[in-house]
Amino acid sequence: MAAVAAAFAAAAFAQERRDLAGRFDYYLLSLSWSPTYCADAGGRDPAQCGRDRHYAFVVHGLWPQHERGWPANCASTQPLDVPAPLKRSMLDIMPSPRLVEHEWDDHGTCTGLTPQAYFGLTRRVRDKVTIPSAYLALDRRLMVTGADVETAFVAANPGLKRDMIAVQCDRARLREVRICTTKSGAFRSCGRDVRDRCGPERVAMLPVRTTR
Repeated sequence: MAAVAAAFAAAAFAQERRDLAGRFDYYLLSLSWSPTYCADAGGRDPAQCGRDRHYAFVVHGLWPQHERGWPANCASTQPLDVPAPLKRSMLDIMPSPRLVEHEWDDHGTCTGLTPQAYFGLTRRVRDKVTIPSAYLALDRRLMVTGADVETAFVAANPGLKRDMIAVQCDRARLREVRICTTKSGAFRSCGRDVRDRCGPERVAMLPVRTTR
């Protein structure tokens, strides 16, 4: 019984720790491959997926992380809503107002920053990352492995090492590239929970100009 009580106490402490705004170890920049998102049944946001929208990698979010685990939906003294001008200013790299709002609610509130500071940092971290040229305007289906994508990002970004990046796939397609940074935005090693989710088989990078 004592062991069970200790386990519950440890879990409660961990949850309390995760829920404290501003208490975390590093950031994870998540870059979503927009054609995959828009091809999914749940990805029908016209702001990102309309016929006139031709996005490649977009910012899914900048997520506070612990060395193991991550905080989410933290209690915060900051405003609950992202000001409309700030939201509009992010649409070139986060092309959905709904996405901007969601990322603030789930992740920005855990940083201890104001919305302005959080999204300003998100832009600075995104600007630090160079997208490999082959992926900027992909006009054909490209078959890649997760290792291929990782290698391309490492080659395009001096200082980025393989333990600082993780590539996410489903069974058939590339989904995301995740890059770990310090709180000031420098590349750093990822924690134990951030791992590749791609096997050795090739998956599709859908072309930017279409979602089919």
